[in-house]
Amino acid sequence: MSKGIKENNVGLLLKELLKEQSLSMRRLSRLTEIDPATISRIINGKRKASPEHLQKFAECLKVPITDFFAAAGFSIELKQELYQSDIHMSVDSIQNLLESSKLYDKKFTIASVEQHLENYEQYTKTEEGRETILNGFEEKLRKVGRIGPFISQLKDMYEKFSLRKGSPKELALIGSALLYFILPVDVIPDYIFPIGYLDDVIAVQIVIKLLLKD
Repeated sequence: MSKGIKENNVGLLLKELLKEQSLSMRRLSRLTEIDPATISRIINGKRKASPEHLQKFAECLKVPITDFFAAAGFSIELKQELYQSDIHMSVDSIQNLLESSKLYDKKFTIASVEQHLENYEQYTKTEEGRETILNGFEEKLRKVGRIGPFISQLKDMYEKFSLRKGSPKELALIGSALLYFILPVDVIPDYIFPIGYLDDVIAVQIVIKLLLKD
């Protein structure tokens, strides 16, 4: 399938959604802060939509981001080796994927994910952190759609957290993984889809290992 055809699928999806929601391109432009001429060119297959464009379209039109990335021809399946029990092997796979994608030029490390999790673990213990999880998890799922096995693990964690099934330490660890998924500011930006969720996979693996150790 050529790039032109893939991008035209994005245009077709945009046309369909604008029609269903009775929105004009100008209105979509105001909502997304994307120039109307740019939207017109994307719809007509004359310009490639960036990951940031797709993210904004999905959020404003209230559809899973997977719909737009599938229309754009991006693979939305994460490789099976990323779910191996050996986190270091997964990190190597992620680094190779990041380098080949040319969408992210920073070095990915476990330490950077662990540092975010430590910060979120403390935030989970606050009322604001707890409310962020309880109010934000379902909304993030709606935006993301189902993109891999780790979603099932996160759903299990969310159930335990919301029902308070666990010790304070366990709930704080679970909360850190949930916050890592919910909040967009983590090691790899979420808008670089699906690569933006690879670090979320690692975060879930780290927390599960910590829970088993405890």
